[in-house]
Amino acid sequence: GNFGFALNTTIVPPNKPWIIDSGASDHMTNNSTWFVSHTTPPLNTVKVANGISTPVLGAGSISLTPGLSLSSVLHVPNLSHNLLSIGKLTNQLNCLAIFSPTHCWFQDIRTKALIGHGRERGGLYYLDLPPDCEKTSYSCQVEAKQFEASEKIWLWHKRLGHPSFQYLQYLFPSLFSKVKVSDFHCETCILSKNHRVSFPLSSHKSNVPFSLIHSDVWGPFHIPTYTGAKYFVSFIDDCTRVSWVYLLKNKSEVMSILPIFHQMIQTQFHAKIQVVRSDNGKEYLNYGLGTFFQQHGIIHQTSCPHTPQQNGIAERKNRHLLDVARSLCSAMHVPKRFWGDAIHTAVFLINRMPSRVLQFQTPIQTLSQYHSLPSLLHIPPKVFGCVCYVHVPMQNRDKLDPRAIKCVFIGYSATQKGYRCYYPPTGKFFVSMDVTFREHEEFFSKDDLATSLQGEIWSKEEEKLPLDIGDEHLSDVGDGANLPNDKAQGEKILKVYERTRKKGDKGKRDDEIDHPQTDPHIDQLSDQSAATRTNYPEVTTHSSSLQPTIFDESNHEISLSDDPNEPHRESQGSRYPIRENRGIPPVRYGQSSTKRIKYPISNFVSSHRLSDSYISFANQLSSVSVPNKLQDALKDPKWKKAMIEEMEALRKNSTWELVALPEGKKPVGCRWVFTVKHKADGSVERYKARLVAKGYTQTYGIDYQETFAPVAKINTIRVLMSLAANLGWPLRQFDVKNAFLHGDLDEEVYMDLPPGFTTTCDIGKVCRLRKSLYGLKQSPRAWFGRFAQSMRSYGFKQTQADHTLFLKHDRGKLTALIVYVDDMVVTGNDVEEIQKLQKYLAKEFEMKDLGTLKYFLGIEVARSKHGIFLSQKKYVIDLLTGTGMLACKPADTPIEQNHRLGDYHDQVPANKERYQRLVGRLIYLSHTRPDIAYAVSVVSQFMHRPSEAHMDAVQRILRYLKSAPGKGLMFSNHGHQEVEGYTDSDWAGSVTDRRSTSGYFTFVGGNLVTWRSKKQHVVARSSAEAEFRDMAHGVQELLWLRTLLRELGFNSAKPSKLYCDNKAAISIAHNPVQHDRTKHVEVDRHWIKERLVDGTINLPYVKSDD
Repeated sequence: GNFGFALNTTIVPPNKPWIIDSGASDHMTNNSTWFVSHTTPPLNTVKVANGISTPVLGAGSISLTPGLSLSSVLHVPNLSHNLLSIGKLTNQLNCLAIFSPTHCWFQDIRTKALIGHGRERGGLYYLDLPPDCEKTSYSCQVEAKQFEASEKIWLWHKRLGHPSFQYLQYLFPSLFSKVKVSDFHCETCILSKNHRVSFPLSSHKSNVPFSLIHSDVWGPFHIPTYTGAKYFVSFIDDCTRVSWVYLLKNKSEVMSILPIFHQMIQTQFHAKIQVVRSDNGKEYLNYGLGTFFQQHGIIHQTSCPHTPQQNGIAERKNRHLLDVARSLCSAMHVPKRFWGDAIHTAVFLINRMPSRVLQFQTPIQTLSQYHSLPSLLHIPPKVFGCVCYVHVPMQNRDKLDPRAIKCVFIGYSATQKGYRCYYPPTGKFFVSMDVTFREHEEFFSKDDLATSLQGEIWSKEEEKLPLDIGDEHLSDVGDGANLPNDKAQGEKILKVYERTRKKGDKGKRDDEIDHPQTDPHIDQLSDQSAATRTNYPEVTTHSSSLQPTIFDESNHEISLSDDPNEPHRESQGSRYPIRENRGIPPVRYGQSSTKRIKYPISNFVSSHRLSDSYISFANQLSSVSVPNKLQDALKDPKWKKAMIEEMEALRKNSTWELVALPEGKKPVGCRWVFTVKHKADGSVERYKARLVAKGYTQTYGIDYQETFAPVAKINTIRVLMSLAANLGWPLRQFDVKNAFLHGDLDEEVYMDLPPGFTTTCDIGKVCRLRKSLYGLKQSPRAWFGRFAQSMRSYGFKQTQADHTLFLKHDRGKLTALIVYVDDMVVTGNDVEEIQKLQKYLAKEFEMKDLGTLKYFLGIEVARSKHGIFLSQKKYVIDLLTGTGMLACKPADTPIEQNHRLGDYHDQVPANKERYQRLVGRLIYLSHTRPDIAYAVSVVSQFMHRPSEAHMDAVQRILRYLKSAPGKGLMFSNHGHQEVEGYTDSDWAGSVTDRRSTSGYFTFVGGNLVTWRSKKQHVVARSSAEAEFRDMAHGVQELLWLRTLLRELGFNSAKPSKLYCDNKAAISIAHNPVQHDRTKHVEVDRHWIKERLVDGTINLPYVKSDD
């Protein structure tokens, strides 16, 4: 590639001029002799002015003059001139760039000193360098050799899986004769290999190979490999430290893998395993391995409970494997789905690299001293994940077809002497030595993602992979049967690589073909000399490669033939299918097939009952992409305009003043947050940019005092929806622009300058906040206090049932407003008062009327003659998309009947942060989905210590949501405003502590408004006691609803009915005589009795079946 070209480039004179370029993103030079230090290049390629990408071979610092030093300069050998980036220079040196028609100057902002100047020649500005900066030819040659050695060290660092540079110094001492180890720092290694301090190593070590085998299982990983593996098991020989790795779908496969490994050791090395050491995992203890150990006389040693240090060799080896695999994937942006290939590549490299424990001998070299090894395969290492071009044999291509295909290098074959390469467009694997490598070019990029219309997120190469792949069967990897029609037909140029079918399969569909139950078939290209063979340094001495049977990969590479009775392709000529696509244009815009997704989300989302306007509104919610980075927003004029409007609003409101930061004060940071506001018809109302302070850096007692601010109860909102449906009230939505800016700030708070709006005059200053700002701890309290005071002065009153609900009664009419931070919902039967209120708020707070309520707090609101419907369909689809379960199989129920979920000592722990995040999102979803209330209540009990079983229960809820993402609440007109409720309990339902679960739900005007499912705090000794405690919670909810309705003007003289299916609990509530059975619920009994006597509630009996 360009690496060899760069090292052979003629040395450019050091005084070659530098062009001052305002369009360059980085400093760039084609002369390696300028560098005084070297670092890891942040980019692998750059795009020059003509649009061509050229490789970047290094980076470092350059000192042009005593006052002009450049950092992060890119070495781009293909450039014809040196480029000086104005943006980088002014940012790094904190200087001004001043231009005139003939000259330019660079002036330090603080000292006002001139640090550099240039002249205009031929329409370009060139930097003037003093004569004393020229270097001698000898120093140029020395620095060129140092740079050449550094480039080779970096290349081998990437090829060998990012080992330490001290380790590379031992392997290649000649390269480090010109450079120092301390000059190299790899950020990928720091990010991928950081770990805690190790425990002291054991001094005992076996003297005989295979007398002691260490083993451990790693996993599960939430992203399976293309073979479906989520775990891997490792075996490490204590004497030689040779490692073996097997990929697993389930932990239980250890029972079948360990006998295979034992038989391989006996066959290949004529040795017997004496001791196997592992942890106390179930995969080693509960799956019948004890019988196997006894039959073969193997001693199974396990570590003590909670003492993983006793299995430290296996634990450290797994960590070493993961460190190397993580570095391999991170350095070249390889998707995580290829972690299995990265693990196998890590094993391949580690077994062939010297180890300090073995006195810097390789593990294979140490093993060869005890046993004669099988025939070894030697193959030079390459950079994992780089671009490679696999040669297409002559018999597999036409005269005008390409002679190579662009693939990604993903490792080394275990059974063939060749490189394993993957071709994403067809999902095929190739094994060949005829490969041309571009080790400096990444195949994958960070932004290589594509989003479908339904919200599924797949990477471009992931769309080509088959979904249902097992360890022993790669279904249709070669013939593209799992690909969409337009994709499969669009790759006709590679049809010569497709496998032939048997005669009996011609009439069958692709998914009906009976594939042989053997290892997957992967195309094998001719084993010829590599196109880029050169003399590489040997990683090991006389034993440089181990027989591949030691590494049992789950996807063996074998020959092309599908017929097990067909002779080997070397003894019989290769057979390829007849080309049938000559002269047939590819179908590029046909209807894509959904066969590859068995349960597409489109089968479960329906809009046939919605109006055209609401369908348009729902579709518009996801039509606009919101930027996540400031750089992306500044490129779009719409978002840039929104940021300017926000800054103008902040200036108009006198939110801050620029001052010098006082001594001892620490400013808080700030960032931009972007969102889209929609009109009532679904179209974009405006693009909104909001400057948010990083309030999490504030200190209590210094930067803020009180922070409490009430927010609207979702229960209150549902009550208002029920009244609006029964009484025909309108629902309007208001939005306050920059709501938090209306709150006064009493504390002394300083903030950094807003990013993207800093000028040279503002350097060294900070913002002294005078008004509250989004993100500050005290902002919600300050805003709500200001808003409540304004509403009270206008004649509204706060309700006692919900302090965020403001009411105004005038001439028998009602106007109600409920506020949630800066979003407001207004309803009532006084239309004239609603219009006056809108004008008052617009004048007071710069508020906008968003029209009829359609989208509020992530809840979609649809209204028709039948009533008001609330749903969170977009929220559900986003949740399924974010968890990768948009194509999962749906479930009929949210939780298993008679489940046994509990907190057990031997449970397998799950990712705590991910579990808590998912359960938190499900809790918010339950605001419109009472059907998942009980299931969410159960899984929320294990937030402190979740297990795999609990995570499976959460995933079942997600699968249930997939079955009907558009479910929600319907509020209809029932002609009354009565309050009634139902209670029930699950007595002693918890298998952990035998506590009962209470549940109730209430109706207002015939519509469901509140519900609850919660575990009781104490153990109930009878079902009657559990029902009675549940009844107390239901009565409390009914009283709150009656209070809220009374303040709204609906005072019912009739008692509210609370239905219960337990006669004993009803009898206890009516029985005035206290006896031993009711002493422990005495308070609840007296309280319920008072409500019965004053006629507030009534307790009718209802059968459980009803």
